[in-house]
Formats: sequence, structure tokens, C-alpha cells
Amino acid sequence: MATAVHRVIVPAMTTDHLTPNRPTEPAQSAQHARRVRHAASKVPEVTVYFWIIKVLTTGMGETASDWLAHLLGPIPAVGIGGVGFVAALAVQFAVRRYVAWIYWTAIVVVSVFGTMAADVLHVGLGVPYLISTPFFMVALAAVFFLWYRSEGTLSIHSIHTRRREAFYWAAVLATFALGTAAGDLTATIGLGYLGSAVVYAAAIAVPAVAHRWGSLNAVAAFWSAYVITRPLGASVADWMAMSHQRGGLNLGLGPVTLSWTVAILGFVGYLAVSRADVDVRSDG
Repeated sequence: MATAVHRVIVPAMTTDHLTPNRPTEPAQSAQHARRVRHAASKVPEVTVYFWIIKVLTTGMGETASDWLAHLLGPIPAVGIGGVGFVAALAVQFAVRRYVAWIYWTAIVVVSVFGTMAADVLHVGLGVPYLISTPFFMVALAAVFFLWYRSEGTLSIHSIHTRRREAFYWAAVLATFALGTAAGDLTATIGLGYLGSAVVYAAAIAVPAVAHRWGSLNAVAAFWSAYVITRPLGASVADWMAMSHQRGGLNLGLGPVTLSWTVAILGFVGYLAVSRADVDVRSDG
């Protein structure tokens, strides 16, 4: 199923689709090329590796958050997650171009902290998933609204200012929190972790198909799939970690977190060496 999904998503939502249309006049083309080089330097190319690592980070973030809460307690875990969140984004904002390990470290930390944000509402404040899920949905919609109203685009490859980068990471954080709440919602209303994983695995192909053969534009298709990766990865990781009584494989939070971390390190290490997710035409 995963192979089929990747075959659909990658051709439908490549970097070329997510980059604004290029002007035709020479002077404008040169100016646009400079902007594209700068924008593309802060984000990876949207390839099969992007989607694989994104799903891995969502699952690892889910189990890592729960694991830290069990080991340290909820308050210290949230404190560590918050410090890591600020530090990782500070490094990401400081660099001038896309660096694989810096970018994906930021994604991992945002994944962990986004899970904590959703769990604080439910576990700490007692907010039901039926309320927290639409709450985070509204929060994400507000980020997109403000981003588009301010910048006129939601393309990830138009991020060439600090303000656009801030909007981008605000959207990423909101997608993680939303995906966590949505995944837990479906898991607790009867689908279970495995059933939720199957549902989201099918759902993630919908925006790609709607873009490739329908009228959904590339940016909307990308962000729709991006949101769905969160409950997909989290549901699979929870299914692997949770006890048999809860419908899982009972592998444990720690082992699942560590194994998914190793997988992430392997893929990111490959990308750092091969630069397979960097557009060499715009990285000079």
C-alpha cells in the first residue's frame, strides 16, 4: 500500500509543482531564479524520501512524547520538549540554506512538541478529542489565512523571508498537533490504532489523486497530504508500541522510538551525503 501511495503522491506534488510559475521575460526570469535559489535552500525537494522521513518523524514524535512523559513526568517532559523546540528552530532560522540534518532535526522536535501540545489539552486539561481536533483544525486554518493574506502564497518554495519562514513553521506545528488529536480521536472511537493506520494510508492518496486527475491545486494537495502524514505515522507507531489489550503489538514505547529514530538517521544521513533532495539547478 505504501509503495502505491508514494507512486501517486510524488509525481503529483513535486517541487516543480510547488514552485510559482516562472516569468518569461529575461530580467524577470533572472530575478525569479535568484529568489527560487534562496527559497529552495531552506526546504528539501519533495521526493519519495521527503514523504518517508515525514511519516517516520510523525510516528517517532508520537511515541517519544509518550515515552518522555512516562520516564520524566508530564511537566518535565513538556519543559524539555519546549527547550528543544526553541533551540532547533533557532538553528534552522540561523542557517541560510537547506541542511538536511538541521531541517529534519527541527521537524522531529516539532513533532514531539506538537504531540505534547495536543496531549496537554486532552490529558492535562481534559479536553475531549472531539473538541481538540476541530480546535487545532481552526488554528491551522488561521495560520494559512494569515500567511496567504500577508504573502499571497502558501507555496513551501516561496519562503525567502523570515516572516514566511515563521508562517511555515507555525503551520508545521499546527499540522502535528492536529494530526495527533485526529489520530487519537479515530483510535478511541472504535477504529483502533491499526484501523486508523489503514484509514489514513488510504486517505493520504486522496489529495494526490484529486490534484493529478482532478482540480485540486498542487499547494492544497501538498498541505492536505502533509496533515494526513501525522495521524498515519502516529497510528502505526502506536499500534507497534501499545499493549495487546489496547490492540497493539506490545513492542514498547522505548524500542519503537529508538528503532524509528535509527530509520530517520539512516535516511537523513543518506540525503546529507547524496543530496538527493537538493535541486542542483538552484543550489549554486
